[in-house]
Parts: sequence; structure tokens; C-alpha cells
Amino acid sequence: GRQRGKNPLRTLTRSFSFRIYEEGRESIPERPYLFETDVEICLIGGSCKSPIERFWNGNNMIYILQKARHSEESDPMEESKPDDAIYASELLPKESSGPVALSVRRAKQLISLYTMVQNPNMSHLKISEVVVLPPLWIRCDGSDPERTCWLGAEPLKAGNKITGINFYTVTCDGPTADKTCFANLEELKMAHKMKHHSSIVMTKGFAQYELIRAAAIEDTIVESESNIYVDITWNTVDKILEMPPLISAATLNITLESGDPRSPVYQLYRELQFLLALAEGLKTGVTEWPEPLESESAVELVQEFLTDLKKKLDGYCMSGNSGETEKIKCDTAAVDSSIKSIFSERGDLDFAEQLWCKMRSKCVSSYQELIECFTLIIKSLERGEIQPWIHQGSSSLLSKLIQQSYHGKIDVVSLSGITPIQMLLEIGLDKMKKDYVSFFIVKSGSCFLFQDYFISTSVDLPEQVHRVQKLHHMLEIMVSCTVLLQFKHENLFPLTQICMKYYKENPLNEKHVFQLPIRPALVKKFYQNDHPEIWKVDISSGHGQKEVKTTWQVSTNPPVEHMTSNNTGLFSDSTVNGSSEERMYFITMAKCSQVHFT
Repeated sequence: GRQRGKNPLRTLTRSFSFRIYEEGRESIPERPYLFETDVEICLIGGSCKSPIERFWNGNNMIYILQKARHSEESDPMEESKPDDAIYASELLPKESSGPVALSVRRAKQLISLYTMVQNPNMSHLKISEVVVLPPLWIRCDGSDPERTCWLGAEPLKAGNKITGINFYTVTCDGPTADKTCFANLEELKMAHKMKHHSSIVMTKGFAQYELIRAAAIEDTIVESESNIYVDITWNTVDKILEMPPLISAATLNITLESGDPRSPVYQLYRELQFLLALAEGLKTGVTEWPEPLESESAVELVQEFLTDLKKKLDGYCMSGNSGETEKIKCDTAAVDSSIKSIFSERGDLDFAEQLWCKMRSKCVSSYQELIECFTLIIKSLERGEIQPWIHQGSSSLLSKLIQQSYHGKIDVVSLSGITPIQMLLEIGLDKMKKDYVSFFIVKSGSCFLFQDYFISTSVDLPEQVHRVQKLHHMLEIMVSCTVLLQFKHENLFPLTQICMKYYKENPLNEKHVFQLPIRPALVKKFYQNDHPEIWKVDISSGHGQKEVKTTWQVSTNPPVEHMTSNNTGLFSDSTVNGSSEERMYFITMAKCSQVHFT
């Protein structure tokens, strides 16, 4: 409340300055927290994605103010909510977890306070030291005629001295398919010149196209959580919604989720899932065995396999030469015809790898069945009935037993506890590592800079499995770009290096956006007949701190997270129509103005 004899404005502005500076000055808070009874604050910086990056290209920390979410966790001693705060919180869906906007009127009050505490000429406020605060952005609810969704303020500095403030206003309307609502570029440029008294303006274009929707395998559109977009920027825009010129700078943005049943490497994904089930069983002691898919059991199949090898040993006296080993096709490695030329099965499967394929394809359906399979194999090795060939460098227990059998004696192995599961997991890991290495070295032409990291056996089995998952995710990305975008070696090679570098330093993350600089001509045929997801033009004049910018943008999605088409009275009830002729767009304008203190 007001205190007798004190200037309430001075008290309020000094409090504002102190609190906005103190909040988060030690570290960036993980979540928004209460700033005033109706306002919460959050500090965005570092690697955090800025919610206003489309309209402001600053790279320093920013404050975001938004409506406070009143809950049971709020301070019970705080003053009662203002009427408008109660009304707004009641309107908010209970399940909503997104940020909530303040009224435009309240936002303007806060911007005014921020401006006063940053103005060194406000000596009557008796602020001992003016601290240069980070830029301030306030979420607005669009309740004014202009439908303002953001208000921003950024101090202008000369050394440590504040010389003025940049003010920003972002407004939004739509969605609409009516292109008569779209701006005229020449009118935008003229309005910018008149507002900022500029004789010369520069224009810069940006367009984002969705590629994965435009590309299909056998007329089936590949969707799910996967996205492949291309961002294109260019200088000198001639008209609204123009096609980017081929001399533009372009970046491919790839987010891909493994396991799409329509993926050409889906069978390999299923093979990986079997491997993961074994790894989980090793960790928990409980393995979920799949239902048998064939009338012939895995035990019968292994017995037939061993009998064939015994006949070959008797008939041809095989010595383990890989050149004489018959190339047995692996059922589970059979892949879609559209990808055979890209991810072809290796022709050098050794005994352990062939065994994995057979046990995987016939789905070992129980722990007991697994024991019976390995019992048959170990007995055949002990009797010298088979002398199978295996790859050099294999580190699995079964490979060691096979190597020992060459000398006529093998160690006794107790097929109990987790041992049988670990044996099967090891040979599956060996086989799948070689599959992925074959692709990345032979097919993508990668020199495999991080080969040792991805196929290392010096880490425990769970970590080896985790790294194989990373290899599979990279494979899915390469295959998608090869099949959908028809990438060749010269494009796959740098993409492979980008993925490997990321995965050497980070855990598996299928939501990560991998970015590859490309030439627009590489993907133009996929977007040239399509409408952009985002198209914008920046009109600017001035240089350095005197630079001012006007941005006009259309987008198929709401440009701000706190205002969606559910906001009554702000956006129409129309939904985005997938038809290219009826594309619905949100129209956004961002303007700035400068006030100088000196």
C-alpha cells in the first residue's frame, strides 16, 4: 500500500528496477516465478530457444513478463488478485500448461516503468545507480484494436551509458486465406521510410518449406513426429510471397523419429527392438519374449543349421576360409525393394551372425528355448562336429568358444541365470554394429571419424546398446534423405559427419533438429509448386544501434505460443486447410521505434 510522505511512483519504479535486476542475476531460473501478484517473470538466455526470435535478432539475455498462474503453490500472504486476473484465469482451460498473456493495458504500464528506470534523466526518482537491464518482452493478449501479441523494450547503450530505448510492437491477425489482406511490399517500404525518415531501405527475405509432406514413398505420405524443413534466406525482395532465388542461403532442418512402419529400414528397426528387449531383460531380470510367428521352432531351425554345417565339414573339409562360406540370407535383414540399393545385406555374415538372424527371425519365444539352442551349439563345438567361421575381432562369449574349438577344447559354460540372454545379446550387437558400419563406410562414403566410439567394446553392454541406437537413428536420417530427397554421396557425407559429431557428445535424442547447409537447387523441385509454411520480409534502415526494422510475415501456425486459434475474438474459427489452394495464414507485423534520452 502507499506510504504517507513518499512519492508512490518513485517507490514503484525503484522497486521495479531492483526486483527485475535481482531476479535471476545469479543464474537463469528454470521456470517462471512470481514478479508481482499478477505477473510472473522468466529469464531467457544461453541455449534456450527465444520465443521472439522471428521478430528480434538480439543474442543476449531477455526478460519475459507474462500473466501469473495462480495455484495452490502461490504465496498465501499475497494480496487478492485484480478482477481482470481472476476473470482471465477462470477462462483459461485447466489442462493448459502454456504461458498466459497480460492485457495490453497492463503490458504498457510495465513497459513505461521499465523505461523510467532505464532513463538516466529521471533524477527525481532518486535511483542511485541506473543498471543496464536486459531487454524486456511482455506477452500481450491482443485485446487492443491492433491485436498486439508482444511489446518489447531494449536499452540503447554507448559504453556503460544508456542513451535511449528501442520499442517493439508485434501484432497478429488471422488465420485467413484471403490474399487481399496481404500487404503490398512497396507500401510497407514507403511506410517504413516515412516513420523512420529514411531515404534508403534494405530488404531481406525468409521462407520455410516443409519437404517431408511433399515427398512420398509409393504414394504414401510419411508423417509422424518426423519433419524435414528447409529454411531459405536471401537479400533484396521484389514482391510479397516471391519464390526464393537459387542464389539464396538454405539450411535443411531434420527431425526424425525412428520406427515408422513405412520406413524402408523398418525391419532393421524391429531387429533393434529385439536387441533392446534383451538388453532390458539383462537389466531387470525379466525378458518379454515375443509370440512365436512360425510353426517351426527356433530349436528346430538351429538344429537344421548345425546339421548343414556338419555336412559341409564332412564333405568339403572346410577350414574356416570366409571365401568358401555360403552366403546365407538373413530373413530379418530382408528390406524393402526401394532401399535394397541403399542398405543392402552384407554378404559376409559369419556363423554367429547367421545364428542371430535365424533365432531372431523365428523369434526365440522363451528362456528355456534359448537355453536349448545354445546347448545344441556348445555340444556340437565340444564334439568337433562343426568348425564355423567367425569374423576376427568378435568379442562375444560364443565367438570365444568357437575360437577355442579350433584347438579342440572349450571352456565349460553354465547356461543359467542371465548368461544365455547375454550370449544372444552379444552376437546381436556384433552383427548390428557391422551392419551400420557397412552402410556408413561403404554407402555414405564416410571416413567414420568416430568409428571407435560407436563400436567400442570397452564400455558395458547397456552403453554399447545405447550407441547402436544412435547408429540406427543416423541410418534412418540418411535413408530418409536418400529416398525422399534423393541425396547423393556429396550430401550424405557432410550430414553423416554432423550427426556423428552430435551423437559422440550427446545422448540419443530423436527430437533434436539436425541442420545441414545446402544449395536451394538441391531441394527446389520438392517445394517449387508448394506454398511456404512461413514467409517473411524484413525492411531495415540505419546501421548499428540506429538500425530500425519492420517485419511482415505470414505463417500457417500461430506465430506466438500464448495466442492460438482458441482465443475467442482474436482468431477466426477457421482451421488450416491442407489444400495448397486454400492455405490459411496468420499475418504478423513487427515494428520498432526509438526514443533517445540524450
